[in-house]
Amino acid sequence: MSAADRLREVDRRITEACERSGRERSEVGVIAVTKYVSAPAVFEVLRTGLKHLGENRWQNAESKWRAVEEASGSDPDIGQAVWHFIGSLQTNKVKEVVGRFTYIHSLDRLSLAKAIDKQAGQLGIRVPCFVQVNVSGEDSKHGLAPGGLEDFVRQIADFQHLEVAGLMTMAPYEAEPEATRPVFRGLRELRDKLNASGLLSYEVKHLSMGMSNDFDIAVEEGATWLRLGSILVGKEEGVQ
Repeated sequence: MSAADRLREVDRRITEACERSGRERSEVGVIAVTKYVSAPAVFEVLRTGLKHLGENRWQNAESKWRAVEEASGSDPDIGQAVWHFIGSLQTNKVKEVVGRFTYIHSLDRLSLAKAIDKQAGQLGIRVPCFVQVNVSGEDSKHGLAPGGLEDFVRQIADFQHLEVAGLMTMAPYEAEPEATRPVFRGLRELRDKLNASGLLSYEVKHLSMGMSNDFDIAVEEGATWLRLGSILVGKEEGVQ
């Protein structure tokens, strides 16, 4: 199945989930998670018209990032990609990520926020970040405890080069995707509570949640960005 065929099937399911929950299809964006594929597969995705790409490590993303940058100037079907950093980010890697990735989906501690704000300031940009919250409480998951969200946001509210664009979470893998619903609903409720608190001078709009196994449920619960890998771009042998 081609990338275009997979995207059409994903779009059909998103549209149906939006209809079930009374949402507009335009409210939901798709990030193609390309960490397990090489540059040719990334080009195939971009040629479908989907421009948002997700990677979780700069050392694995670098060759693809550079290939896309080079090709975008000569191949109009590829065009400009919008890169999302979706993995855990070490503070010593911030200089490699900020300025190359438009969005960061894994802001989970003050030291990282300070490093992003500093690097963005040096580049004269403002970085939209998603605060990662460990709604499920799993030890294997990164992110703030739900009870610590408002205090964390209070600490970064005045940062000039960092914007809280939304919240992000990862649900446990469940054989029955319906079991993930409380996690996604919990993140939406946390966002709504954060907006009601008035801690920020702007509205936090986005929810980055839902992956290949459970994105239908995430859409029904308010996801605005889906991070889709295997169902959309597949996985190549030897690519990590």
